[in-house]
Amino acid sequence: MYTLAEVSNEEVMRMRASDRAYATLLDEIQSGVLRPGAVLGEVEQAARLGVSRTPLREALGRLAADGLVAQQSPRVTVVTAIDADDIREIFEVRRALEESAARLAAERGDAAAFAQLAHDFARVDLDGHGAGADGRDAYYALIADFDLALDAAVANDYLTAALRTVRTHLVRVRRLARDNPARLAASVAEHRLIAAAISTRDADLAAHATHVHLHNALHSILESLTASTGSATGAPAAPVVEPVGARPRL
Repeated sequence: MYTLAEVSNEEVMRMRASDRAYATLLDEIQSGVLRPGAVLGEVEQAARLGVSRTPLREALGRLAADGLVAQQSPRVTVVTAIDADDIREIFEVRRALEESAARLAAERGDAAAFAQLAHDFARVDLDGHGAGADGRDAYYALIADFDLALDAAVANDYLTAALRTVRTHLVRVRRLARDNPARLAASVAEHRLIAAAISTRDADLAAHATHVHLHNALHSILESLTASTGSATGAPAAPVVEPVGARPRL
């Protein structure tokens, strides 16, 4: 018989193994190491990740709930594919969530924190250290900081949980897009405008700027996908890029 303490410790260790397996598989799926269609055999993955089958099943269950894997048989799971239609659907949800989040952040957020973020976006150097990779990495880190500040400002667990699910898929979506320096520079300016609008508590501008940013991002990703695979159809109209400080059109 186990004591209560022993059972609790065993449960903690099992959960840690499950979390570790989930984190590793999530990173490999998002980075493309595990490509769409890759087979995740239960026995093989448990041995590779150094966990027993129970925590592996829990990790796979979480990934299935995220929509990143699908079960083909009781012991075989595959990485799901993502295509142009999936991307459009993700952005439909993203638009609804992020526009609402931007509006709420303008009403509830720490103005000084978003003013600092706007300042930081204005100072982004995408060609930092000559090669450019460091500058892009710093920009993506800044976006992560912006997302954290947005979540804290919204202060709505239901909304932020939904946003986390969408962001999980966005990592895969961004990887499908070609490296586009012009689009990346425009994205920096768009994020600066969103942060600045939130800092001045202009909820309408914050929501509108978010809408423009997502429209442009979707168009760029679908255009990139079309160029690489020819599979994207029905892409939206040409992107609308508005200068920093522009007011929403009525």
